[in-house]
Amino acid sequence: MTLTELNSLSKPALAEALQKCCGSTAWVENMLTVFPTADVETLMDEAKTNWNSLREADWREAFTHHPKIGGDVDALRAKFASTSTWAEGEQAAVKEASQATLEALAAGNEGYERKFGCIFIVCATGKTAEQMLALLQARLPNEPEAEILIAAAEQDKITRIRLEKLLAT
Repeated sequence: MTLTELNSLSKPALAEALQKCCGSTAWVENMLTVFPTADVETLMDEAKTNWNSLREADWREAFTHHPKIGGDVDALRAKFASTSTWAEGEQAAVKEASQATLEALAAGNEGYERKFGCIFIVCATGKTAEQMLALLQARLPNEPEAEILIAAAEQDKITRIRLEKLLAT
């Protein structure tokens, strides 16, 4: 879809398209106000500005729209049908991981959820399963106040990548 096509969508269709990029209701509502937008750079700037203006609860809502890194692919397809192709592509390297790495990711995800109350969020694009595992393990010792900011920054990266994918379809 081109930016011109995105600009011409009805509000409900535009909201649906934006929801595929970021699962925060507040972010989607804020983004609706910037359309029509002049160019992709403005769109990306607005996406970042709006994301950074949200509350922690809004960030956490967005996190719930992501599959767990290394999770069950069939379960993920059912839960995240509208973004499953994007998520699978983002996490493609996990499919090639060793059993030991997958088990360590699963255990790390459980520990992360217990400590921080949400799934581990990382911009997986271009990362191997081993790299994601190393990032997860490096972030586990963080204090919750620091970790939420890191997770939010990762979500911002994911959102912008998904906006680019939306405009490339």
